Amino acid sequence: MSGRFAALVLAGQREGTIDPLAEAAGLKFKSLSPVAGRPMIVHVLEALAASEKVGRIAVSINAGSGVEQVPEVAALIASGRLTVVEASKNLVDSVLTALESVTFPVLITTSDNVLLSTASIEEIDARARAEHADVAVAMALREDVLAAHPDGQRKFYRCACGEYSNCNAYWIGSVRALAPAELFRSGGQFVKHPMRVVKAFGLAGLIEIVRFRYGLSRLDDSFRRLSRRFGLTMRPVIMSDGASAIDVDHERSRKVAEEVIAARRGGAAQRAA
Repeated sequence: MSGRFAALVLAGQREGTIDPLAEAAGLKFKSLSPVAGRPMIVHVLEALAASEKVGRIAVSINAGSGVEQVPEVAALIASGRLTVVEASKNLVDSVLTALESVTFPVLITTSDNVLLSTASIEEIDARARAEHADVAVAMALREDVLAAHPDGQRKFYRCACGEYSNCNAYWIGSVRALAPAELFRSGGQFVKHPMRVVKAFGLAGLIEIVRFRYGLSRLDDSFRRLSRRFGLTMRPVIMSDGASAIDVDHERSRKVAEEVIAARRGGAAQRAA
């Protein structure tokens, strides 16, 4: 495994849907909606491109989005570092198609993950390798998320060892590690549809979901049991920066993200002075 890794940014949206942020900005695609005066996807791409450890970058987005005309995106395409791939009608196929243009390992994230910094991106990779993971899932502790912004998130996964938020960042070590993705082709939402759990994971999987749902299992223990189920080493990566868990889903979270970005810029200006 080389010291560099690729990145995939998921920026597609379901056909026929109108995202409120995009609509408010007079746009068709959420990924191009402004956050702190710039298309949200630009924040993510610049954080990735700023890392010397990130090689090729792929963006999966609907045909006709116009993302190629965004100056920062156009520059990355011209440099040969970025490829735009047409999104498929479902998430699994979008991921599998886009990954044909990159090599592993790969970090998968989303275009609304605007607070994922270069340091956090490299932290995920370093921790995943240190754990000898096939799959690593970035998570943040509740107290760290709220320290980044008191209104950063309102829902957390409760475990026996604490409360966590998902950071929408997944490190995949090889093609073999993509096998679990097929379970989501039926739509996921396992907590709401117990029979999907039984079909995908067996009865032991349903018991694990119940443990997780009611905070009866430690996070590491849940991942170890999932690892045994899939024959893969699956690990959580607890992020140092709780802002990694704050993505832009609506107007409230957009304002939160902009406040964090402004604070970061202010801190950077002070250090430069």
